[in-house]
Amino acid sequence: MKIKAIHVYAHELPVKNGPYRMANALVYKLDTTLVQVITDTGHVGWGETCPVGPTYQPHHALGARAALAEMAPGLIGAALHPVSLRRKMDSLLNGHRYAKAALDIAAHDAIGKATGLRVAELLGGIATANVPSYYASGVGAPDEIARIAAEKMAEGYPRMQVKIGGRPVEEDIAVLRKVWEVIRGSGMRLAADGNRGLPTRDALRLSRECPDIPFILEQPCNSLEELAAIRPQLHHGLYMDENGEDLATVIRAVGQGLVDGFGMKVTRIGGLQQMATFRDICEARSLPHTCDDAWGGDIIHAACTHIGATVSPRLNEGVWLAAPYVEGHYDPKNGPEIIGGHIKLPEGPGLGVVPEDGLFGNPILSVE
Repeated sequence: MKIKAIHVYAHELPVKNGPYRMANALVYKLDTTLVQVITDTGHVGWGETCPVGPTYQPHHALGARAALAEMAPGLIGAALHPVSLRRKMDSLLNGHRYAKAALDIAAHDAIGKATGLRVAELLGGIATANVPSYYASGVGAPDEIARIAAEKMAEGYPRMQVKIGGRPVEEDIAVLRKVWEVIRGSGMRLAADGNRGLPTRDALRLSRECPDIPFILEQPCNSLEELAAIRPQLHHGLYMDENGEDLATVIRAVGQGLVDGFGMKVTRIGGLQQMATFRDICEARSLPHTCDDAWGGDIIHAACTHIGATVSPRLNEGVWLAAPYVEGHYDPKNGPEIIGGHIKLPEGPGLGVVPEDGLFGNPILSVE
């Protein structure tokens, strides 16, 4: 099976009840990029990449489209096998994994449709068809975040992630204490996510002043060097998120014992093929991790759910979806939803979701 045509679409996703506040950004709307791959056998695959604006990581929507335009002509006639496709893309363009991920996801979708298999089956087998999710609050006041935590605990979410950073650390400490009062004894796990927004001074103070609260501290500081500096002094588990940009960095972090787990984004690491390798590295060292993405709609939601369904349950920290912040679905019938804090794995072949015809308008790029 080979690539016959590639079509690229742009689509705007307003943030429902926005803005969404992170340590270093206010998010009002997102510009997502959809990729449609048509094969010489007539099968169609869909992929998606949606950076959270241009400052969250070195990714942005126009960059993804420029990268796709650079690669697309050289991919016509290329074999659709994910490994050979990755090598072909790397031969055409250095870096830009977040753009390559959209093509990788589309390849898995098309292969699944051609074989009648779900993407999770292509990625190694389904460990659970009811995939755990987690809720990520924005940065907010103690009473408001505690209210959200109580609400999400009642809904059945197994994990609560509280955004911190970008303000006096005393406010973050107050939030964590208030949330812990609400969820203590429930079994709900707690994560404090700095999104690189804390200086080492504040990350250490946060941990030292909350020794009684069993949270994990996710990417509190900006660099690998800062994580390495605070690691021996922390009273809490340390997870890497934004610094985990590629498999080489993951291998370095695992080999050096730098972290206790990961928050990982499918598009950041380069797609589902790379994500499956990451999953296996983590399993070899018993490191818990999430299977997320930055933002997006049904296509990326389905991709995250499929890889999340293959993770060993004892290491599965959940799949975060932007679905609660996105209005509507690309596929009204099969679009992934979070119900009772979990996501039902789509049942159809491939990703199991197919966007409505014409939803994205005319392609902004077509190569045949």
